[in-house]
Parts: sequence; structure tokens; C-alpha cells
Amino acid sequence: MNAVVEALRGRLVVSCQAYPGEPMLDPRTMAQIAQSAVIGGAAGIRAKGLDDLRAMRPVVDAPIIGLVKVGKEGVFITPTLDDCLAVADTGVEIVALDGTRRPRPDGRSLADTVEGLKQRFPDVVVMADCGSLADAVAAREAGADVLGTTLAGYSGEREKTPGPDFEVVDQIVALDAAPVFVEGRVHSPAQAAEAMRRGAWAVVVGTAITHPATITGWFADAVAGATA
Repeated sequence: MNAVVEALRGRLVVSCQAYPGEPMLDPRTMAQIAQSAVIGGAAGIRAKGLDDLRAMRPVVDAPIIGLVKVGKEGVFITPTLDDCLAVADTGVEIVALDGTRRPRPDGRSLADTVEGLKQRFPDVVVMADCGSLADAVAAREAGADVLGTTLAGYSGEREKTPGPDFEVVDQIVALDAAPVFVEGRVHSPAQAAEAMRRGAWAVVVGTAITHPATITGWFADAVAGATA
């Protein structure tokens, strides 16, 4: 087992990402949030954008799962081989990419993308963000080292569940093909613990920890609802 992946076994990974137009969308800010997450116990960080990754790398003493987002539709998470190479070049240990069976913008297959990335960066770990069991099977066959549930409910194959899609978690874990990182709508410690009980290798939490606008909205709605 890869040493980086082994270091994340049974641990929490915190996703530190801001959305376009937000005040926090700044590399220095995101690097500080990542540092704070590590202080709080995160064993790894997931982050997007080359500038953010470059800002985090010197100050975050934990494995980083890096990606870029190009557009908003179809395959947009580190969608091309060139994107993968650019992310790996920032020094991250893990490159996350779309692991679905949908057509990729550069016309390459997922297997070709993984192979091309590993030719240039043989030590990098590839995390396939999957949307279904069939995606996970195909991603593993394509050479992905880690299978994520990140795109369950977002790729068009499965209905979006309010919380984690535990059905697809169970299905992918049952493959026993590669470490499974549960990611996507993990909004509470109880849900994170349930993911581990179901066989997750690691749990990735973003919004519930690092997105103040959403968290504030949860509390604001609860207060307003209680006083209406």
C-alpha cells in the first residue's frame, strides 16, 4: 500500500475550497484555512486551483489532494491530462480527477489519462471521483489508486441524496478493489462516523467545516424557523 494512502487510513480529510465570487477565494486565505484544519486534526487536505495548491504546499504538513475545476458541466474536475500534469506539478501527493465514464474534453480515455499522468509523475496517487458503482469498476480498471464517492448524485446516474449516498458507499466498498474515500454531503460527525463503519478508508468533509456561508445559512434557517 502506498505510504501516503496508508497515512490517511481511518482519518479525516478536509476539503478547503471557496466558490467564485466569495471573499474567501484567495490563495493565502485558503492556505490559512488548510493550516487550521490540520491543527484541528485533519490528516489530509483536498483543494482546488493551482494558485491555492502552490500557496498550501509550503505551509501544510499533510498530504494534499489537488484538483482543478474547469467549467461547471460534464467532466470538469481535473478533466484533461494537461490539467492532471499541472496539478501534480504543484507538489501534491494525490491528484483527484473525474472518474466517471463520461467523455473527457480532450478525447482521452480515463485509462490513457491515468497512464499519461503516472508516466510523468510515477509516485503520484490518483483519486477517481466516481458517481456510481459502474464508475468505480471502470476507474479501478483504468488504474486509479483510490476510489471516491464524490460525484454520486452529480453525474446523472444516481439521485442526489440529502446526505452521503450510503448505498453507493456500500456498493463500492464491497468491490474490495481499492481504498474508498467517502466524500459528498457529509454534513455531520455522525455521518462521517457512519461512513467509517461502512468500510470507508477515509472521509472527506468540506462544506460542513470550511464553508462559512453555508454553515451560517443552516443556523440562520434553524433560528428563523424556531421563532416564526
